[in-house]
Amino acid sequence: MSRNERPARPRGGGPRDADAHQGANPRVARGGPERHGSHRDHDESRRARANAATQPSVAYGIHAVRALLTRHPHRVRQLWLREEGESASRLQKLRRLALAAGVATHVAVDDELDRLAGGERHQGAVADVIPRAGDPETQLEEALEALGDTPGLLLVLDGVTDPHNLGACLRSADAAGVAAVIVPRDRAAGLTPVVRKVAAGAADNVPLIAVVNLARTLRELKERGLWLVGTADEAQRTLYDVDLTGPTVLVMGSEGEGMRRLTREACDELVSIPMAGAAESLNVSVAAGVALFEAVRQRRALRLTDRE
Repeated sequence: MSRNERPARPRGGGPRDADAHQGANPRVARGGPERHGSHRDHDESRRARANAATQPSVAYGIHAVRALLTRHPHRVRQLWLREEGESASRLQKLRRLALAAGVATHVAVDDELDRLAGGERHQGAVADVIPRAGDPETQLEEALEALGDTPGLLLVLDGVTDPHNLGACLRSADAAGVAAVIVPRDRAAGLTPVVRKVAAGAADNVPLIAVVNLARTLRELKERGLWLVGTADEAQRTLYDVDLTGPTVLVMGSEGEGMRRLTREACDELVSIPMAGAAESLNVSVAAGVALFEAVRQRRALRLTDRE
């Protein structure tokens, strides 16, 4: 595929190479069908937004709280900090950031911090956070508009359920300059305190957009001219054989099962990551990092070529 010319997307919307038409991947086939768009989808989306607005949200861990106070202090309602002990100097820095932002700060003992953080390791810092506003459609529209003339790079995670994997994917996405990470609303991890902590601040920098109908969202992205590249272990073409310099959506499947059927069929192209050792596949967060930074490498190389 030429680096400067991307082929037209097939009208049928399915994968463009023969890999997708071979025998079904059993890990994908178990994913089950998805419902097409309907009034019920929109009703469920409205109910989900209403419920999210009333649910408490916390962030904990020094990196996650510092990122919020630095980048989005208006979203921090109040902050609880351990008075002394482990990480005292870093907690003092958080206290100064909160003071500068006008955020109310409370001194708390470990038992209270443990309760606020749900028993997770909090490093002496817990923040009460206002959830990110906006419905999924609006969030995605804003993320795409913010790109301007820059060829966008988006990441889709089809059913990743482990919050540690989701947090690691968000951290890689932030480092790679991804415009948004898209996940299905159901049967997938959401933006939990664990995800925030693992993401180390990336969860509040990269929009995580949970959509009601992933297949429909993928079709809409294709209609906007983005090229959908899905990862599949059995694909003959590798990640390093395709052009990732144009507007691209990288699609990763879930842990153990891979992409669901409709997600797979929505992809324009399927690729694999070459494996040289005994392991058959990579952890999804590792695979996402590999794929994202191959796109970054190609784009940087193209910019250098254009300057010559």
